[in-house]
Amino acid sequence: MTSTLPTTAVPHSDGQPPITMFGPDFPYAYDDFLAHPAGLGQIPATEHGTEVAVIGGGLSGIISAYELMKMGLRPVVYEADQIGGRLRTVGFEGAGTEGLTAEMGAMRFPPSSTALQHYIDLVGLVTEPFPNPLAEATPSTVVDLKGETHYAETIADLPQVYRDVAAAWNACLDEGADFSDMNTAMRERDVPRIREIWAKLVEKLDDETFYGFLCKSESFRSFRKREIFGQVGFGTGGWDTDFPNSILEILRVVYTEADDHHRGIVGGSQQLPLRLWEREPGKTVHWAPGTSLSSLHDGSPRPAVTRLHRTAGNRITVTDSSGDIRTYRAAVFTAQSWMLLSKIECDDTLFPIDHWTAIERTHYMESSKLFVPVDRPFWLDKDERTGRDAMSMTLTDRMTRGTYLLDNGPDKPAVICLSYTWCDDSLKWLPLSANERMEVMLKSLGEIYPNVDIRRHVIGNPVTVSWENEPYFMGAFKANLPGHYRYQRRLFTHFMQDRLPEDKRGIFLAGDDISWTAGWAEGAVQTALNAVWGVMHHLGGSTDATNPGPGDRYDDIAPVELPED
Repeated sequence: MTSTLPTTAVPHSDGQPPITMFGPDFPYAYDDFLAHPAGLGQIPATEHGTEVAVIGGGLSGIISAYELMKMGLRPVVYEADQIGGRLRTVGFEGAGTEGLTAEMGAMRFPPSSTALQHYIDLVGLVTEPFPNPLAEATPSTVVDLKGETHYAETIADLPQVYRDVAAAWNACLDEGADFSDMNTAMRERDVPRIREIWAKLVEKLDDETFYGFLCKSESFRSFRKREIFGQVGFGTGGWDTDFPNSILEILRVVYTEADDHHRGIVGGSQQLPLRLWEREPGKTVHWAPGTSLSSLHDGSPRPAVTRLHRTAGNRITVTDSSGDIRTYRAAVFTAQSWMLLSKIECDDTLFPIDHWTAIERTHYMESSKLFVPVDRPFWLDKDERTGRDAMSMTLTDRMTRGTYLLDNGPDKPAVICLSYTWCDDSLKWLPLSANERMEVMLKSLGEIYPNVDIRRHVIGNPVTVSWENEPYFMGAFKANLPGHYRYQRRLFTHFMQDRLPEDKRGIFLAGDDISWTAGWAEGAVQTALNAVWGVMHHLGGSTDATNPGPGDRYDDIAPVELPED
């Protein structure tokens, strides 16, 4: 298969096609599907105006609703909190902070997210390079481990051991995961080769942790190398919080270059679902010109869902927090799957028992962030003694772990993400208020930068989040543990409902935790498109023969099926 890709995708240095999130589990060209002039499909005219429940107003829910509306269906969106989900952009309190924003959830997107890029372009948003450690957009990076601090503008500026660790990781991937072969296959969209390589790796590595994978590599026989890699890593930073997770999760990230070349959305990522909510598509079926999701909902989505159950005729009946009860022939559930276990009263009959087991086994990563607004990008001031930047993007084994410097231009107010942490590092912050967190962070950073008075530049109150403490999320994103591949396969393939008993059809799972690439917005987009295909098929619709959908191609590219016995 070939594809014409957006110019934002990063081409390989030797002129090969760019890497995209094409597989490895389900090598389907979602970007081609979206770009095709025939559209995503159509439903019988007798179904036009049919209501479809869409539960969750995050990116996956809004895209599902938007595309269903374009087909002539009437999506009814339910949202417990605010449109955007984990695309949450917030402002600050305090004079001089106007226009400054903080990304509490998703803040960086790889160019390999080409289906996501389709919607970013559709609503006219602009992206810019994100200042990851050692990235071209990052003036300088400081690595601080065990009390030793190293300043670098490129990796060549770091001590040799860090470059050795980077080389060890590359060698480890080739030794244990056929990285070079998979890289070539994914660039060329060589489906048979991708499936051949991945089938062997899934069978071999499903029960392996990330840490176990490293330990079995000759390249990482040194504990010191494993420790440095865990605390510093390369691309987005340290990897040690992922060490207990399945190595398959990590391979999906590195194969698709999801950990590199990141870009941020100018003005904040939450604009994407909000603009889609308000957007009037140029071409719709059934609806009058000027129709939008917002207009179909009188401006606001329905409130939180409190109950889901099946009723006569295999309908899905939804009760919301206002007491309103509505019954649908089809529903799309895009919220975090754990909501089905706790916040929403559910009939056992909604899903087959094996799917309930998979939902219960979902493993979420914790994550916390804290941002402060500052008067200007003072970190670009030069130290008179060394000539170096006064402060840098910082990776450390101290409490802060990762500190990001977000510049809006010379002498303009700016933002610092004082700390971005995961898992156990995130739980350390959980009992502390925003101001208590800031005090600990400033103390940690003061030990790295003793001559920099960060507090003097702060112009407003900090904003913070701990996603594990958010009542409608209970975690940042899914990260499979060893042995969880079968569970993930059940959730991802749920949209293929011809394979389910008739009394288990009609409700479709979507969202990034249903995807193979949780934590990346591309997974939310891909599973939304799967669900749209599923609803269309469920209501008797079909795709154009020239633009087969994910369900039409399923038998040729279905994910590896491991034996149950």
